[in-house]
Amino acid sequence: MDESSLTSRMQQVVDVARRDISAIRTGRAVPSLIENILVSAYGGTQKLRILELASILAPDSQSLVVDPWDKSVIGEIKQAILVANIGLNPSVDGEIIRISVPAMTLEDREKFVKLLSSKTESAKVMIRQVRGDVMHELKKAYETKVMTEDEKFAQEKKLQELTDKFVELVDQLGEKKKQELLTV
Repeated sequence: MDESSLTSRMQQVVDVARRDISAIRTGRAVPSLIENILVSAYGGTQKLRILELASILAPDSQSLVVDPWDKSVIGEIKQAILVANIGLNPSVDGEIIRISVPAMTLEDREKFVKLLSSKTESAKVMIRQVRGDVMHELKKAYETKVMTEDEKFAQEKKLQELTDKFVELVDQLGEKKKQELLTV
């Protein structure tokens, strides 16, 4: 068991979960709501994230301003935000895009808490899949007499501790976001 590659694989899962969780609306305007939306720019020849095409500012808690560096892609950015179907309605104001973030109802908050729960559970399942792959490798190594039973149990214990650590990280991310969602 290569501990550094295992840690790296589990950290990648946590990073994906962090990006997924940050994209969930909390009722406050934050750039992470839209920064990873893909835009078919320049006639559809390139797929770029809004973050790569423009600066995103949150002048107050209820609005976002998208200022494209290349003003010719302003229509594509607006269209991508609409197509993303995240409940935001962008409007072009000269050379910038203004987005008003509507206040969330209690029903919306509950819906997003459920979405958050499914995203965190999905991340935990992915971490457990990584653990399962390594457990399978350890079992194979034991059966082919590459390692002793004691070594196998020691490796499994270390693997479980690492898995628990990363599952706890995902739980912490989820709990932090849940608090943001429930704060009115």
